[in-house]
Amino acid sequence: MIRKVRKEDATTITAIYNEYVLNTAVTFETEAVSEKEMEHRIAEISNQYPYLVYEDDHHVVLGYCYAHQWKTRAAYRLTLETTIYVASQRKGEGIGTLLMNHLVAECRRGKFHALVACVTSENPKSATFHQHMGFSKVTCFKEVGMKFGRRVDVSDFELILE
Repeated sequence: MIRKVRKEDATTITAIYNEYVLNTAVTFETEAVSEKEMEHRIAEISNQYPYLVYEDDHHVVLGYCYAHQWKTRAAYRLTLETTIYVASQRKGEGIGTLLMNHLVAECRRGKFHALVACVTSENPKSATFHQHMGFSKVTCFKEVGMKFGRRVDVSDFELILE
């Protein structure tokens, strides 16, 4: 089931996210995020933009996604950046597709015009996923991130909402 995020989801969302932070270059965050910090982030984002979770039949959150401000200048107000994470042990089950379909629909309802997804070169499955979801690769920034002693590229993928 997909639903809007709730404050009590912070514990599970923190655990899902921190696994990526500590073990991958999927995110450029380098230190684990506290549950309190995650609660703050969830409240700040969900107050203005769509923030969704996928939970199983036992009400366990297995993934989440949200859209947030892409850039701060007023001219960018109709463009959002998307973020999506699925519990690593549940990747490949279609949870991400369900979440992203719902997120895109919410953004369309909100009358936003474009979505941008930032994908690191160490996450080729995410690049394929976003292209499958209708996003097009529009940029590639070489060696803009450094994680685990490696220089990492970042590509932006864009979806125009019509």
